[in-house]
Amino acid sequence: MRKSGGVMSFKDDQIARLAESGWARCASVAEAVAQAGLPAVTPDYLATAFPGELWAAAERAVLALRGHFASARFADETTYGILLVPDPGKLDTRRPTAAAVRADQLGSPANDVFDERLPAGVLGVRNGTPWTMVATVTGAYGPSLGSHNQIVDGPAAAFTVDGVDTRTLMIRQLWGARVLQGGPELPDCESNQRWTFTLFPGEGLTEGLAESGTVLKGRVRFRLGKPDRGIGSARVAPAIAVT
Repeated sequence: MRKSGGVMSFKDDQIARLAESGWARCASVAEAVAQAGLPAVTPDYLATAFPGELWAAAERAVLALRGHFASARFADETTYGILLVPDPGKLDTRRPTAAAVRADQLGSPANDVFDERLPAGVLGVRNGTPWTMVATVTGAYGPSLGSHNQIVDGPAAAFTVDGVDTRTLMIRQLWGARVLQGGPELPDCESNQRWTFTLFPGEGLTEGLAESGTVLKGRVRFRLGKPDRGIGSARVAPAIAVT
């Protein structure tokens, strides 16, 4: 992929964004990456770790997601791009993160609020690969597609993009990675222009309650709530793994 007419290519744009993301530029998050033994997220690493055909597939997936969900509520404020998900054997984003890791995200160390009733969580990205590219929501807000129940019970065609049911990766692991990648620019945060929470329909119910994630009162929160709550603040992140 090359620059054309002075316009940055998708690959170059995403590499620039990822190299400036929380993984690399938020000191406490970058330290967690190093301590986990993961490769540093640099332009050179991103350009060599992922071959050209993967970047081409990533661009197709991002464009397909954007087009498929263009008529969704709040689609105009949704940004799609590449999320990097770390090897869960080294950095498991399904679980609470140490308070020190949040220091440069929240302004001071803060323990995550994690409902202890939550199970281990779905592994959409498995052990063995340092970083996996996922095409998904990378901005502050995802689209609103209804409640957990409405999404789970909805027709597959409404959520299937390029033959992939995007509900499968609407999971805690990806949201945890998205929060870290955001650095100090946190998704679903009360300090944003609007407060939201992201539903995880790819996770099963726990005691009849649905999982979601948000950043509220200075804490990253992994929560359980009513599965029929479909208010405008309830968002999702359709996703396609790029492998």
